[in-house]
Amino acid sequence: MIYLVYLFASPSRQIFDMIFAVKSQSKNKKYAALTLLGNSQAAFPESPQQATLEAFPNPNVHRDFSIRIDCPDFTSLCPVTGQPDFAEIFVEYIPDARCLETKSLKLYLASYRNVHSFNEAVINRILDDLVAACHPRHMRVEGHFAARGGLALTVVAEHPQKSGGSASSAPKGKQS
Repeated sequence: MIYLVYLFASPSRQIFDMIFAVKSQSKNKKYAALTLLGNSQAAFPESPQQATLEAFPNPNVHRDFSIRIDCPDFTSLCPVTGQPDFAEIFVEYIPDARCLETKSLKLYLASYRNVHSFNEAVINRILDDLVAACHPRHMRVEGHFAARGGLALTVVAEHPQKSGGSASSAPKGKQS
């Protein structure tokens, strides 16, 4: 214990503190735009509109590589009944100049807890918001929604949209 007291009061500790401060400042300058990462005061947003999606420079912009993020605990609300819709969300993308910062993504996805929306709209909105945040070369958002009433639902949305199929070739059914 005497050694620790000496270390904290010694000139060596002052040198350590100065080196650490310089490294922290250079790191903070490089990632100054990231306001949520490392911020213990960051709170869950009330809605996706209030959420902040952050991105950082891609360290390997010259190469195509895939990033896959799994959110096994996603919840939104049915717009008709208000019952919770539970899902596992997968985001896979090939970044261009920017990569998504995952803490901001976690807070963004949690903001859907109080959102009343159809599953299809949720997945497409997530895709639109993520594309706007990082402008990837390619992105795929997949939502595996838990079974309700005996049916499980999977929704897949991609950017850029694949060519080929169109809504007019879909089978006709009752529309509201």
